[in-house]
Amino acid sequence: MNSVTKKWDIHRLRVDPSQAGMRLDQFLPLVVATLSRSLVRKVIDIGGAHINGQRIRTASRIVVADDLVELYLDHLPLVPWRISEEDVVFQDKYLVVVNKPAMIDTQPTHARYKGTLFEALQVYLHNPFRPHQKPVIGMVQRLDRSTSGLIFFSIHPQAHKKMTELFKTGTVDKTYLALVSGQPDSTAGEIRSMLARSRRENRVHSVTAGGKQAITHYRIDTQLNNSSLLEVKILTGRSHQIRAHMAELGCPLLGDQRYGGPIGLDGMVFERPLLHAQRLKFLHPLTAQPLDFTVSMPADMHQTLQFLKEF
Repeated sequence: MNSVTKKWDIHRLRVDPSQAGMRLDQFLPLVVATLSRSLVRKVIDIGGAHINGQRIRTASRIVVADDLVELYLDHLPLVPWRISEEDVVFQDKYLVVVNKPAMIDTQPTHARYKGTLFEALQVYLHNPFRPHQKPVIGMVQRLDRSTSGLIFFSIHPQAHKKMTELFKTGTVDKTYLALVSGQPDSTAGEIRSMLARSRRENRVHSVTAGGKQAITHYRIDTQLNNSSLLEVKILTGRSHQIRAHMAELGCPLLGDQRYGGPIGLDGMVFERPLLHAQRLKFLHPLTAQPLDFTVSMPADMHQTLQFLKEF
């Protein structure tokens, strides 16, 4: 059986008794004609292959009769992304702050383990003098795959709990830049609602009952023709909060098809929802030192902004 999702291609295959005893990298291209053995090996290496619900990273794994084999393809580069020193905005014994590029998953998915931000951070923090010791990484903040910008992690056991408390108490100041379709009626405002996920639509939306409280502040930074650059602050950290609230404001993110945003404007095509985590401000969870980090918008957003200013 083969099924296709909007985000991924997913191949789900049951091993026939006649196919038992084959290597995984032989079985998959045999039963899916569109897959080459070299492609399959790369997908297995990054973590996109699963047998009976368990991720398999060994191409030579032997399949047995009635195994359920799943292969997830996310259509992203098969060369694992790695963190460079330029990506690290701040690091001490307890914390690391990274400027994440767009189109990098924050945490492992069914389609990949290698090349996600979490795995790349493990590689970056690995101590070659202690090869068997894995870095300890705490993650309470998330950014969508398509969102670029600042995200931080604890990298010491003493910092994990305190970092979690920072987010729970809402004492982390998070500022985003968003390129949106249209213009809000007010130059600044607040959106406050209860957000819930619709699994059927695979998106979140405001509801009158249930859900979790979400509070978003916005301010128009630049008015453009048929679009706007907004500065957005979120007092809560709900999944897809900015994307949902901007859509409900009548100003969906440029490139955000899931929430009704246009894929192009004035002749320019958008490859992703144009959202960037520009600034993080908080007190260091161990030392109470004030920390304030800002990064510029990435090249694709900057180019889009300059293009739209000309119209």
